[in-house]
Amino acid sequence: MNRDGDEALIRDCRKGDRQALGSLVRRYERPVYNAAYRMLGNADEAADVAQTTFLKAFEHLDRYNPKYRFFSWIYRIAVNESIDRLNGRSRLRELDEPPASNDPGPDDIEGQRQLSRQLQSSLMGLTEDQRAVIMLRHFVEISYREIGEILQIPEKTVKSRLFTARQRLKDMLEVEGVHP
Repeated sequence: MNRDGDEALIRDCRKGDRQALGSLVRRYERPVYNAAYRMLGNADEAADVAQTTFLKAFEHLDRYNPKYRFFSWIYRIAVNESIDRLNGRSRLRELDEPPASNDPGPDDIEGQRQLSRQLQSSLMGLTEDQRAVIMLRHFVEISYREIGEILQIPEKTVKSRLFTARQRLKDMLEVEGVHP
């Protein structure tokens, strides 16, 4: 994610340039969708959250502080929207399809799909806070500092939550017969 490119696109968006807006959406739509999917475990809800994330981001673009990365700002919105969606659910639903992948290929085998389903099911057994740190660290692959910025918590809290989440995820996977 190109910080200088983001700043130029944001500047153009603020001037009403629809092409710049489209460029930002294309740049971040897959990562935002994947973040929402990992939080929610449902493709339709993830698509709704991604759409809402972009709408809110562009409605409030004047609130974006260029001191921070746009990537962190939009991810914070996506995570918050996902948490809001989770809080509005009456119950958790089963995973209905595997997560979107950057490199889908025909060489996917049933064992990988089963492992993906077990992992997603176990992720859904974590608390929202635990799922958020796991998703941001291991699926989005961002630093502890950036996770802290996105979730608005101290870096030490990120590390503590991540440790607890990893242990809990490991225990749940072992119960499912998956030995990491």
